[in-house]
Amino acid sequence: MTTDTAATDVETWQDPETAITADVVLFGERDGELYLLMVTRRWEPFTGHRALPGGMVEPDEETTTAAHRELWEETGISLGSLAYVGVYAAPHRDPRGRYVSFAYTARLAHLPEPTAGDDAATAEWVLLDEALSTGSKLAFDHRQIIGDALRLAL
Repeated sequence: MTTDTAATDVETWQDPETAITADVVLFGERDGELYLLMVTRRWEPFTGHRALPGGMVEPDEETTTAAHRELWEETGISLGSLAYVGVYAAPHRDPRGRYVSFAYTARLAHLPEPTAGDDAATAEWVLLDEALSTGSKLAFDHRQIIGDALRLAL
């Protein structure tokens, strides 16, 4: 008797636990200076570190929709359109497990007032140079995502 190993593999294979997230790199300008909208993480991992607004994509949600929703939930800011930056999928980018993030960006000519909500302890505009300075505590691989978005935004 022969067995069809391909059929058996398909029947027993299980999807590894992978979470999909969306992050927003929002730039704003005031008095000729470039700012970045940042949140301070309320929960682990990286409690107290600055991070980009973002979070989990719901099972029935597009990544761009999740980016808009997370931006609103964490900062109270709503945008018309977002530009795609990239996908960030390094195996150990998040200590909780396998998280794949879709990043988006936009640039505003002003700085709307943010209001922290959801899992953001604070939400604020930070001078870009300060956000990227040596010693600034950024969560996950957000320094890389910001750099990639910056190249698109300028």
